[in-house]
Amino acid sequence: MKTKDRKLLVPEREKLILDLLSEKVKTLPELSESLGVSSATVRRDLISLEEQGRIHRVHGGAVRARLSKGEPIFDEKANLKMEEKNRIAELALGFIENSDTVYLDGGSTILRLAKLLSKKGNISVTVITNSLMAAAEFMESPHRLILVGGEFRAISRTIVGVLTANTINSLHIDKAFLGTIGFSLQDGISTTDPNEAYTKELIMKRSGKNILMADSSKLCLQSLATSGKLEDINTLITDSGISPNMLKELKKKKIEVIY
Repeated sequence: MKTKDRKLLVPEREKLILDLLSEKVKTLPELSESLGVSSATVRRDLISLEEQGRIHRVHGGAVRARLSKGEPIFDEKANLKMEEKNRIAELALGFIENSDTVYLDGGSTILRLAKLLSKKGNISVTVITNSLMAAAEFMESPHRLILVGGEFRAISRTIVGVLTANTINSLHIDKAFLGTIGFSLQDGISTTDPNEAYTKELIMKRSGKNILMADSSKLCLQSLATSGKLEDINTLITDSGISPNMLKELKKKKIEVIY
């Protein structure tokens, strides 16, 4: 598809593709014919849109992405991607050094890190957390524990919302380990609850290094409330399911990726 005087620019093609995908799955030839460009051009556009979290590529075509419909309860999350989460937690533990002040977010992957850290006796750190599950792991450990006060969110077993600001804004954090429901190149971190998103944003502003721990099922997924921009993240720890294109784009933005 062309205007009278020029070819469409990439953002214009991407918008048209999203419009074409608004109702149903479209095949690569259908998109190519509708836009009047080659299949190779459409394929590059689809890769870009998928990395932005706006579409999902399927065999021979694509479908428009939908928002994450909801958040499973904590016990359900804990049983998903267990092997990947354990390995991500092991890699994250390597970032923690003696005398660090670290923040542990909510989520089942972060809980695995808490379990590992609580048993690590050769260092002494200060642990700040809004997760009651993570806090329980440190009740008999030698590490110093600080709880963030605020409103209890039952589904994630965390403390969130505006009341958390009183504690968080008085702290200096060396490294924050963050979980998420979704992560995309377009919007960064997102979650299902605005209050939880608010608390995550406060933490990232007070932390010297923000480390996102997310298995590959969270990548290219958008949830309801944005809780941190792409540039807020210093490091992503994930698994080998990360797409080569997302890996390439994150490295372009100077985000360290470990998997």
